[in-house]
Amino acid sequence: MAKCEVCGNNYEMAFEVRAAGAVHIFDSLECAAQRMAPICENCNCRILGHGLQADGQFYCCAHCAREKGRAELVDHA
Repeated sequence: MAKCEVCGNNYEMAFEVRAAGAVHIFDSLECAAQRMAPICENCNCRILGHGLQADGQFYCCAHCAREKGRAELVDHA
């Protein structure tokens, strides 16, 4: 069994995520999102979709980007 790096659960169906040369072990998508997903600079939610990025800052949507003065960013839906 593998141990989740977020919650510490030993789980027979844990999975690996490889990113930026590192290997991460999780027991659930919730734990993977908690560790891996970027956080919106405005509302602090985890960005699980496409989101927006400018100058190293992440936003969950164009509204949040505008709230932080990034009027040039638009949703691509």
